[in-house]
Amino acid sequence: MRYELYYWPGIQGRGEYVRLALEEAGADYADVARSERGMAAMMRMMEVGKGTPPFAPPFLKAGKLVVGQTANILLYLGPRLGLAPKPEEGKLWVHQLQLTVADLVLEIHDTHHPLGPSLYYEDQRGPAKKRSEEFWNERVPKYLGYFENLLKNNGGSYLTGRRPTYVDLSLFQIVEGLRYAFPKRMKTFERNIPGLIGLHDRVAARPNIKAYLGSDRRIAFNEDGIFRHYKELDL
Repeated sequence: MRYELYYWPGIQGRGEYVRLALEEAGADYADVARSERGMAAMMRMMEVGKGTPPFAPPFLKAGKLVVGQTANILLYLGPRLGLAPKPEEGKLWVHQLQLTVADLVLEIHDTHHPLGPSLYYEDQRGPAKKRSEEFWNERVPKYLGYFENLLKNNGGSYLTGRRPTYVDLSLFQIVEGLRYAFPKRMKTFERNIPGLIGLHDRVAARPNIKAYLGSDRRIAFNEDGIFRHYKELDL
């Protein structure tokens, strides 16, 4: 199967969680919007008409099937790429964890856009500073503490045991992104999550992920994506 991933070409964003799964599995895929006329193709796929058009990127085309929403894409890909448990309850558990990651991703985005995405960051600096403070005081300990405890109680190298799933790859991305967006805050907080930092390092050392991170396929973090670095928010 050759997969087609559709996502905005200049940012990692939510599409990166899908890219990491495809890269870890060594899957044959095309990052369509980064190719010539790829953006036009992506926009045509979203036109409302017959069928089941996706609302927004990311979405994945596998043969005639089109699957939208990051967690839904990973629910589909996980068993096919060997990145999800085989039993149904295991698949649902990993999907549940990915949905929790999706909630965290939204809260990360809202640190710099608390009043909504239609306004520029410069129009909401004050509320962003307040939201970022609350995010680090209340939300980060809750989310990352939850995953840290899961790792500790599981006793394995990854969240579900000795083999990685797509949610382990997603947690790697969370750590990477928070290190970029809030380097000072994250450096201080990392002492509270040694298990997650170990998980991050194991994922980064996996051969396919290591090769991907060193390639031009990995888009650099920037201030157009979900993880954005603003010095005034990283106090």
